[in-house]
Amino acid sequence: MKKDKLLIVGSVAFDSVETPAGKAEMAMGGSASFASIGASYWCQPLVVGVVGEDFGEKQFDRFADHGVDTRGIEIASGKTFHWRGRYHDDFKGRDTLETALNVFESFDPEIPREYADANYVFLGNIDPTLQTKVLDQTSAKVVAMDTMNYWIDTAMDALKNVIERVDLLFINDEEALQLSGEASGASVLGAANRILSMGPRYVVIKRGEYGALLFGPDMRLFVPAVLLEKVVDPTGAGDAFAGGFMGSLASKGVLDRSSLSSALINGTVIASFAVEAFSVDGICDLSQTEIKARTEQLESMIGH
Repeated sequence: MKKDKLLIVGSVAFDSVETPAGKAEMAMGGSASFASIGASYWCQPLVVGVVGEDFGEKQFDRFADHGVDTRGIEIASGKTFHWRGRYHDDFKGRDTLETALNVFESFDPEIPREYADANYVFLGNIDPTLQTKVLDQTSAKVVAMDTMNYWIDTAMDALKNVIERVDLLFINDEEALQLSGEASGASVLGAANRILSMGPRYVVIKRGEYGALLFGPDMRLFVPAVLLEKVVDPTGAGDAFAGGFMGSLASKGVLDRSSLSSALINGTVIASFAVEAFSVDGICDLSQTEIKARTEQLESMIGH
């Protein structure tokens, strides 16, 4: 039973990606796309974003198939945000070959009145001034955000203003060290404690193939990554993780150790499906049987 709504604000985009496993051209991507489909297995996602006239019925049907409410997606004159990148042979690094913001360059999020009753909010990786604008328009009981090294480098003051207002911060390990001011190679625990002092109740540190960590008041949780035979495309895995995490949390309706532990596991499971295919293909049309089987696989690794 879906118990609550999750408002997701972020990018809806086209990705052109080349990896050691192959390539995809103009495939559906963006933080809001991965997060909303990932969350849809536990709650009702509501998306605020902007696309161009080239974002068509096929893409909107992907959202509709998962019960994603897209009334908050504006269709603007022009082309949809497009990112092109190439992953290294070991998947550990990637090169950005092209970033065309297109209509996303003038994105100015307005939250529809129909979304006002969403108790959970996920702010995707966008300009922290836009994240602040969203916060000013909502009164949700749980707010989470994602960010990246670009905003840490270029908009630290604005970023800190957002961080002090949210309940959860999603960030990867390198960015956590950068944000906290810890030296490269320093303790992730030290970085997490510094970030917690900035205001969020919890910080979730994504470590890719090494799993994810959650830190909070008297709480430290760890979940390893699911062991996979083959990785196809890591693009969007972090957003899928955050979507699964927040969707799971919204379905519980509480913020405690048990719900956070379940969210960490569910986010990890969805991320594992995401990397097995290009675009959002890996997280589309999953059955509850598939999700349950992979959850049990992960829990058996943990020792449940």
